[in-house]
Amino acid sequence: MSLQPATREGWRNVPASRGVLSRSTAPAVLAGSLVAGAVVMSIVGFNWYGVALLAFALNLVGIYTLSRRVEGSRKAKDRLVTAVISSSFVLAVVPLVSLLVTVVANGWHRLDIELFSSDMRNVLGPGGGIKHALIGTLLITAVAALMSVPIGVLTAIYLVEYGRGRLSKLVTFLVDVMTGIPSIVAGLFAVALFSIFLGLGVRIGFGGSVALSVLMIPIVVRSTEEMLRLVPHELREASYALGVPKWRTVVKVVLPTSVAGIVTGITLAIARVVGETAPLLVIAGFTQSTNTNIFSGRMMTLPVFVFNSFTQPGSPRSEGIDRAWSAALALIAVVMLLNLAARLISRYFSPKTR
Repeated sequence: MSLQPATREGWRNVPASRGVLSRSTAPAVLAGSLVAGAVVMSIVGFNWYGVALLAFALNLVGIYTLSRRVEGSRKAKDRLVTAVISSSFVLAVVPLVSLLVTVVANGWHRLDIELFSSDMRNVLGPGGGIKHALIGTLLITAVAALMSVPIGVLTAIYLVEYGRGRLSKLVTFLVDVMTGIPSIVAGLFAVALFSIFLGLGVRIGFGGSVALSVLMIPIVVRSTEEMLRLVPHELREASYALGVPKWRTVVKVVLPTSVAGIVTGITLAIARVVGETAPLLVIAGFTQSTNTNIFSGRMMTLPVFVFNSFTQPGSPRSEGIDRAWSAALALIAVVMLLNLAARLISRYFSPKTR
């Protein structure tokens, strides 16, 4: 098979584009697909998920057919792939938006001063708040981060900069295994550990921090390791050429270059564990009073508070359910604030390009 020469005569057999769809065509096709999906589902039995899936299929068929008739097969395939990617993104965002709307709609009306300034001590009906759960969540998560971040970052530095041979492979294997550990197993580990020293049936806030740190460490190690590997080797070699020791190169060159990604990974690890319920339920327990001593007694956390309020709402039932929705909204707000803080920190510490 020979190639056509790059001349005017050689390109005579190549079909030219027959036209171009207007910018309003794609939104119009999507809107028509939504209307058609809603009409069809209203006949067979209305369901929002059915409308979304049917509109997704009709949109793909419609935009491909129109583009093929007007623009040709090559442009039609491009528009088809673009529509698949865009529609998949929308379908992926719909559950997230639905979750946020549901939590806000059910929890906003209890967001008052009493909710954040009082606990559930001696509260049987209306009133009460999440002060004890919020304090417990912040203390347990903060202590878990203080234990996990240094261990995770130092382990990642060892694997990337110093690790060689069997020990490095063993550490990598153990990190991979810890990444897949179920959260309840981490809680049972903490129960078994503290039962040795404090006896059976122990419930302590510090045990919850230990359980969460078991879940955080592999995430911190993996994220930090990937960020360190992205640092160009030329920067290390330039530092070594100036006679800088390896440890100082790591501290002054490698870590500052990758600090933005490391902070992002740490934030993801905190967000991963701040909503854990099972390990805290078995080791930290739950209480209706405020406990600020993490090394003594039970501690309530927001996830356990939500679980307890839904399963044992009390009387009247609506009051407990409302407190649960408000606590869930507060937990989402905490995670969002953590992500916002991580963005600000990464922007502040990221290396300046000018």
